[in-house]
Amino acid sequence: MKIGELARKTGKTSRALHLYEEMGLLDPPRSAGGFRLYGPDELARVYWISKLQDMGFKLAQIQGLLEAVRAPSTAPDAMTGVRELFLGKLAETRDQIERLRQLERDLAESLAYLEDCRSCDERSAHACVSCEPDRHQVPQPPLVSGLHLSRKNPEHPAHPNARAEDAGDAR
Repeated sequence: MKIGELARKTGKTSRALHLYEEMGLLDPPRSAGGFRLYGPDELARVYWISKLQDMGFKLAQIQGLLEAVRAPSTAPDAMTGVRELFLGKLAETRDQIERLRQLERDLAESLAYLEDCRSCDERSAHACVSCEPDRHQVPQPPLVSGLHLSRKNPEHPAHPNARAEDAGDAR
């Protein structure tokens, strides 16, 4: 296949594919007329590059991986290095998944809490800011609690006049 077809199949631009070739990430054979001919190996390589980019690798890092694996004297060490890189990426991915799961739980709790607001007959912003927890059937979740700063309790860590050391880890 020619570059346009490979671009369509992979969702990459022809320019990106040319860049991959310039960097040594792709090395397509040429036709008698000088056209690049891409086959299943190049298609698989472009998908592989895309996966690594999805994992956070930069093209220069991918280039370094390929160079290390191609060098006969360092190939076994390079494969060990790739394994270690992948183990690290797997740990990062699992951490990110857990953070996203927690965010999903926080959002679901907040939406359940805010569902009660739809039936509230108060029509002033003050009513929402000073909303009492007993109006709701579920406890106030963290994503909503920031909306309801305690104006009466200056010792509360979220209060604007609270001391910085009382606020804890502000992240």
